Amino acid sequence: MEIAIMVEGQNGLTWPRWTRIATAVEELGFAGLYRSDHYTNANPPDIESLELWVSLTWLASHTLRIEFGPLVTPVSFRQPTMTSRMAAAVDDLSGGRLTLGVGAGWQEREHTNYGWDLLNVPERFARFEEGLQIISHLLHEDTPLDYDGAYFQLHEAVLLPRPLRSGGLPILIGGNGPLRTLPLAARYADEWNAVYVGPARFAELSRLLDERLASEGRSPDSVRRSLMAGCIFGRDEAELGRRLVGRNRTPAEMHERGVAAGTGEMIADQLAAWAEAGVQRIMLQWLDLDDLAGLEALAGAVLQN
Repeated sequence: MEIAIMVEGQNGLTWPRWTRIATAVEELGFAGLYRSDHYTNANPPDIESLELWVSLTWLASHTLRIEFGPLVTPVSFRQPTMTSRMAAAVDDLSGGRLTLGVGAGWQEREHTNYGWDLLNVPERFARFEEGLQIISHLLHEDTPLDYDGAYFQLHEAVLLPRPLRSGGLPILIGGNGPLRTLPLAARYADEWNAVYVGPARFAELSRLLDERLASEGRSPDSVRRSLMAGCIFGRDEAELGRRLVGRNRTPAEMHERGVAAGTGEMIADQLAAWAEAGVQRIMLQWLDLDDLAGLEALAGAVLQN
């Protein structure tokens, strides 16, 4: 199983922090670096939030090895043709290392504060599917697209220059919902990303995805399986105890809720359980953007040298 890092861009991400984290992730040997796409947190106060696509453009040209992408960019923020154009350009710039994570949008506060229409849930997912249809076509098909949807209308739309990566860049759909998210993943995704689930639940959702893929005429191995998990890491028992204050759960209980929690040896065992459940890549959520020493210690504990 590949181990990557995920950061929350709305949690005080600035250029100095982004450049330091990206350099560390590349040099320490993690498989990739992923980040959220938000204006704000769900609750105030507002703090720094570095714009997603500008930060990924920098990342594409200032790293050489790691894969990266948004977890996830909502169609409520940007018209899907623009998302497609930016993603293809950034992927080309990186030499083919971007995974395009796309979502419906969910956070009410940022949509209200910045003038975006979130829509109710059924309409939100209807718009999301229209966006996926457009993005998938533009990234993977050479023919111009005429599209007359309820939310988007296009006439002879084509993505030029064509993406350099053979077959187009991969689309990631994240979420655990069996009724809306998994059917969309089975239809459009190259990668499905579960969010905050333990090994047993991940395996159950993965089996449901297999069933959905079969109904779409796709094989199970056509969609990569990944997981975004929380991470509470202590370099020793004393540090772990401090980090767990007020959480009222043991590391084992947190693991079942989708959080890697423990010392290095404990987290390594938890990662092995997720791998056994079918996780091919895990994105560990690293919330302390200034704790590069902790990130280095985590790498030494869980990465295969």
